[in-house]
Amino acid sequence: MRTHRRSLLLASLSAPGILSATTRASLAQDPRKTIRAVPIGDLRTLDPIWTTAYITRNHGYLVYDTLFALDANNIPRPQMVESYQVSGDGLRWEFTLRPGLAWHDDTPVRAADCVASIRRWGAKDGMGRALIAHTASLTASDDRNFSLKLNRPLGFVLDALGKIDSTVPFMMPERLARTDPNTQMTEVIGSGPFRMRREEWVPGAKVVYERFARYIPRSEPPSQAAGGKVAKVDRVELLYTPDAATAMSGLLNGEFDLLESPAPDLVERMSRARDVTVSANDPLGFQLFCAINHLHPPFDKAEARRALMMAVKQSDFMQATVGDRTPWRECMAVFGCTASEPNQAEALGWPRHDLAEAGRQLRAAGYDGRPIAVLDPADNATLHPSALLIADALRKMGATIDLQVMDWSTLVQRRANRAPPGQGGWNLFVTNSTLTGIANPLLNNFARHCDQAWFGWPCDRRVGELTDAWTFEADPAKRQDTLKHLEKIHLEIGTLIPLGQYRGVIAHRRSLRGVLPGPALFYWNVEKV
Repeated sequence: MRTHRRSLLLASLSAPGILSATTRASLAQDPRKTIRAVPIGDLRTLDPIWTTAYITRNHGYLVYDTLFALDANNIPRPQMVESYQVSGDGLRWEFTLRPGLAWHDDTPVRAADCVASIRRWGAKDGMGRALIAHTASLTASDDRNFSLKLNRPLGFVLDALGKIDSTVPFMMPERLARTDPNTQMTEVIGSGPFRMRREEWVPGAKVVYERFARYIPRSEPPSQAAGGKVAKVDRVELLYTPDAATAMSGLLNGEFDLLESPAPDLVERMSRARDVTVSANDPLGFQLFCAINHLHPPFDKAEARRALMMAVKQSDFMQATVGDRTPWRECMAVFGCTASEPNQAEALGWPRHDLAEAGRQLRAAGYDGRPIAVLDPADNATLHPSALLIADALRKMGATIDLQVMDWSTLVQRRANRAPPGQGGWNLFVTNSTLTGIANPLLNNFARHCDQAWFGWPCDRRVGELTDAWTFEADPAKRQDTLKHLEKIHLEIGTLIPLGQYRGVIAHRRSLRGVLPGPALFYWNVEKV
């Protein structure tokens, strides 16, 4: 019954006729040279530095390139960089770009472009901020060479420049990279293997990319985001299809080649299809979590946030998200759990599950019955069930719920609104992150505080102090102790609420070959046979 109601809701959000119109347009192209994929959402924000949204990050990997990239072993490898040198004291880094790199407007890539791009990214990303905070100078000496001078040695320079998850340090032309980092860029000029066909972009329906003929791949074999990015098709068409059943039908009958985020309750049926492959794309998987607005009642108080934590039973969220068809596990740690770690509930101070006591503590924290705004991305088959579960848990706690149904791209815009919930703001929403992107305090943008805080805007000065202590601690044992202390503080103050870990999957036609595993969708190296 739940699946039937959800399908009806998703169908109501679908734009009539979009599938047939986009399919007709696609068939005008050589089907062997065009990949037609259903993305994880509707692309509305084009600036991958301004937002952490994965739909924009995936767009970024099609269009932009990076100085370094992580290979399948998560080791940073040169990408746009031809060579680099580090001084003996670790304070001076010299980089030389590969020759012949070009932007999509046919102008040459220059070192000055990369300097400006690093600075803009460094104003938004956690690792980038840490790098820029200890940068004495960052300058271009000519068109192919630039230098980074640090005021103290840092062990994460290449890891930062090769960052693979959200807020990837994509390189852009200097004139665009000089855009205020808090202002969205609307022009899309990269130097990656594909370029966006802006004139074919239909928001809410279709985004088109074409192979960039002047792109020069590296000679190494592709490995996750590193190595040779060889575009083996002429076009990639991302066709937004919010109805999960429609997306599945399109894949089964060959109208679509790939689903970036298939509905979990339809995965079993797709896996039985002769011409379809369903596989885990990210080797590590995802953490599901509830983002909390710390600015407005009732969750401006830690006691209220802890009360909500008491009402959460992770197994319920995992069953609703992926069921028994996909591996999942409980994990209470903000920075995720490795395969060998327990869920850490007792060690981190996770409160015992008790709905009645959770309701009493919510009222004791000052909850006065006002509606709690829960944002529900009904077109996202992974996140939608958990939004309903959070709302249901609050109702059982005695709270009044304002469940606001929208598509995921609208939620991505809405979450930046700091206004009170009744004036366009919000209280709660559920989202996810790759484990790659949350593994430590520098990577995890979602758990940063105060002037570096993500949406929800928590602020406890201890978090920043402990993050700095972890960053510059050389002793591995002391570093691990600091990490665990930091995780306890995150749960003590309720920065966010982890809801469990799971392995996500993609589904594609067997005619697609060369799909590279990773925390993002990479469309290079993919061919149709």
